[in-house]
Amino acid sequence: MTIREIADLAGVSIATVSRVLNGRGDVAPETRRLVRRIIDEHGYTANRSARGLSAGRSGIVGVLVPLLYPAYFASILAGAAEALHEQDLRLLLSPTGHEHDREVTLIDRIAHGLTDGALIILPEESSDELARLIDRGYRFVVLDPLLPLEDRIPSVSAAHFSGADQALRHLLELGHRRIAHISGPEGWVATEDRRRGYHAALAAAGIPLDPAFEVGATPEIAPGRVAADALLDLPDPPTAIFAFNDNLAIGAVQAAQARGLRVPADLSVVGFDDVEPATIVTPALTTVRQPLAEMGRTAVSLLVRLLEGQLIETLHLELSTRLVVRQSTSVPRGSG
Repeated sequence: MTIREIADLAGVSIATVSRVLNGRGDVAPETRRLVRRIIDEHGYTANRSARGLSAGRSGIVGVLVPLLYPAYFASILAGAAEALHEQDLRLLLSPTGHEHDREVTLIDRIAHGLTDGALIILPEESSDELARLIDRGYRFVVLDPLLPLEDRIPSVSAAHFSGADQALRHLLELGHRRIAHISGPEGWVATEDRRRGYHAALAAAGIPLDPAFEVGATPEIAPGRVAADALLDLPDPPTAIFAFNDNLAIGAVQAAQARGLRVPADLSVVGFDDVEPATIVTPALTTVRQPLAEMGRTAVSLLVRLLEGQLIETLHLELSTRLVVRQSTSVPRGSG
């Protein structure tokens, strides 16, 4: 049996079965016993899917990622690495540094026989450049597309529009009407989708869009402080800020606290991603959770199916997002 078949019989995830097989301790004893019983009863043939790949494969998958250290990328890599291990595939990790020419060079190297395929996270290359890779017969999957992609380029992403809508509805239900947005870099798929969600939610609530309430920033903490300062300096400042990511949201919290404002009593803040810093900042951040590890796992599954020549109904997979409410949001000051 395969890991997937064992997981289906046990009613657990593939990741849970993998943890049991690898002797990991983070599995409930009852679940561990159930998985072990199914393995004993039905047997387990490791790496069946990987061995099904055509002869001449290297068994290596290239993974191109802009940076290694931010929690966002690390979470995606963790999911991808675990899924590759389950398929008996090895990982060739290549940081690109958000540099287009460096990324092109790295892809050119790994696509010439060194790897069977690749996962490309937040690629700097254009849709046309990536399409030429497909024309050459190289198989890859894009995770979190930076720029819009043509239909035949396989991709895995999160539901950005839905996540932004959830964040805004939360703030609106609390009673906020002056809600600002710190957006990401212009032209990014995630930036534009989250901005559309912000606009749509305000329109649905009958709130006119105030251009002064939108400020763009590089998605890091320091630019978040600068952007939030600009918003808080307005004559009639916002009572809430929805930020493009958790870094910008943390910067907004710091900017508010530096001028003596209380979060959330004086200013509510919502982020996006739900990476580890969101849970340790004070106050803990209300944010939209992206299934980052699952995005990595899903991309590996899609890539393996491409390498095996399986018929695939859709090349574009969008995973759901979910609002996580913590301590950085509350009703606006003076309400109730």
